[in-house]
Formats: sequence, C-alpha cells, structure tokens
Amino acid sequence: MAIGLDDVVAAETMLSDVDGARGQLVIRGHRLDELAGRASFEQVTALLFDGLIPLPAAMPAAMGAARGEVFGRTRPLLPLLADLPVYDAMRAAVALLADGTETEDALMLVAAPAVLIPALLRQAEGRDMIAPDPTLGHAADAVRMLGLGRDAARAAALDTYLVTVSDHGLNASTFAARVVASTAAGLTSAVLAGLGALKGPLHGGAPGPVLDMLDAIAAAGDARAWLSRAVARGERLMGFGHRIYRVRDPRADALKAAVALLPQTAGRLAEAQAVEAVALDVLRAHRPGRVLETNVEFYTALLLEAVGFPREAFTGVFAMGRVAGWVAHAREQALTGRLIRPQSRYVAHPPVAA
Repeated sequence: MAIGLDDVVAAETMLSDVDGARGQLVIRGHRLDELAGRASFEQVTALLFDGLIPLPAAMPAAMGAARGEVFGRTRPLLPLLADLPVYDAMRAAVALLADGTETEDALMLVAAPAVLIPALLRQAEGRDMIAPDPTLGHAADAVRMLGLGRDAARAAALDTYLVTVSDHGLNASTFAARVVASTAAGLTSAVLAGLGALKGPLHGGAPGPVLDMLDAIAAAGDARAWLSRAVARGERLMGFGHRIYRVRDPRADALKAAVALLPQTAGRLAEAQAVEAVALDVLRAHRPGRVLETNVEFYTALLLEAVGFPREAFTGVFAMGRVAGWVAHAREQALTGRLIRPQSRYVAHPPVAA
C-alpha cells in the first residue's frame, strides 16, 4: 500500500509534468526555462486554460477587468476580516465569489489573490487600499496596489515568480482542488480547497522561514557551525529537499536568475548563495543517503522579500500564481474525470460479535 499515495497515478493531465529524476518541469509542452522570464503570467494562464475554459479575445484586458470586479465586490467587506491573518482573510474573501464554471468565474478567481493580498496588507497597516488599474499587467498591478508604484523591475520579478509556480503536477493543493471539482462543485469551491491545502507548512508555508534561517545564520556569524548544529538536532533546513525532485529543483534556478536582475538584492543574494553552498555541503556530509538539493522555496524567499512583500504574505503570493493551475486542473477534472473516491484499509478492531 502506498502511504501518502506515493507513485499512485490518480489523474491523467495535459497541464504539467514533473520529472523528478531529471529535474525538469514542463507546462503544456513547454519547459520552465522557455516560460520563466519570457512569457507573462497572462500568457501562461491562457496556455493552461486553452481547451478547458473559453479564452477571452485579449487575456491581459480581461484579467485587468476581473481585478476591478474583484475589488468592487470585496472591498466593502474587507474591514470585517481585519482581525484575521492575511492568508485567512484572503481565503475568506475568495469565498465571497460566485461558485460558477464560466470564463468570468475563472478569471475572477485568478485575479482575486493579486487584488486581495495587497489590499489586506495595506488595511493591516492602516493605509488606504489602492484600486486596480486594468491597463497594467497582472504582476505590475499587484506591485502598484502594494504601494510601490510602477516599478518595472519588481513587476518583472514577480511576473517570473507567478509563471514559475503556476502549475506543478499533482501536488497536495492541486489534488485537493481536483477532488472537489470531481464532485461537480464550482470553481470557487475547488480553489478554496487548494487554498486550504496550501496553507500547511509542509506545502506552501516554507519561504518565510528561509529568511528566518538566513537571518539567524547572519547573526551567528558562522554558517557551517549553525547549519551543522541544526542538522545534528534533526531539524529541516528550510529551502532544501523536495518530495519529488531527486536533483536540483529547476524552479530554484529560474527564480535565482530573476532575483539577480533586482539591483537591491546584490548583498542579500551573495549571502544566500554562500549559505546555500555550505548547506548543501553539510547535508551531503550529515545525510549521505538522502538527496537534498535546493528547492523553489530558497530563492522564492529572496525574490518576494525584494519585491516588497512581508513574510506573512508569502504563502498568499504563492497562491497568486498557483490559482491558475488550480482552476485549469479543476476544469480538466470536471470535463474528463470522474468522482475521485479512493479506498481505505480498516486497521482497527474487528466487529464485536453479537
């Protein structure tokens, strides 16, 4: 029996393929290195939706309009969510959207995190929310709504990030979305399932702790000693190791390249690269039987920090990109799959005889 469903094929998909042995991610027939930094998030969303959701004539304009619609519908209610952590408040606001299956429903769900995360962060800081600008690109508008103006470098970095995390096989949150979609529920229900799964620290909650680790190492002044003690205590080094990849996570290199284009990250990037080299050496020495390479979270942390998002918002920004994949998988499951209903094995006491 496959505990955790390891190696169990639960769906057939045209959307993405994760080759853990070769360290390759393919999204709709395109390797990640062909998309990250080259295609916009709007283009990759259209690629994911193609054949599953009717595409608008102009995806950027349609997504811009969807951002405006989300802001208009949710803005009056966001003060009611002020006491919640930003991720929980974002999830609650997404639940306000109609649970349909039309193109408009899909686009509003993709738009929602990019509108809600900046709005909720500004609300928490006591600042006015900034309405979307439908003429801007998706990433550029998210940066502007955060209060950072029209910053092309930050927008490009965020756009690369959203593309890089837009889909990644049958991960925990995508599988959760497909399970819900298999019941014939609407897209909002499927996305809420994905958001619930993404919140867990074993799936989407690790980028923030990467920065905590880097800060602790900088304070200690000796990376090798700090990392060696952590590994000896049995602690996980944040940003290293992956359930699927047996080699380096290809998303790490895509994001590292994006971070390097941000001039304000030069010092932080150099420090992180030095820690990365020592960490990989320590892991090989202390855990020679395991393959623990750099994963997507390591450079995600540096990129999102440089763009201007606080650590408590990192998982929500992950959702900004992954929601496109959730929606596409939900439609693919609804159109081509059946109700997902695996079996379980009862291992408790046998029935008591009458």
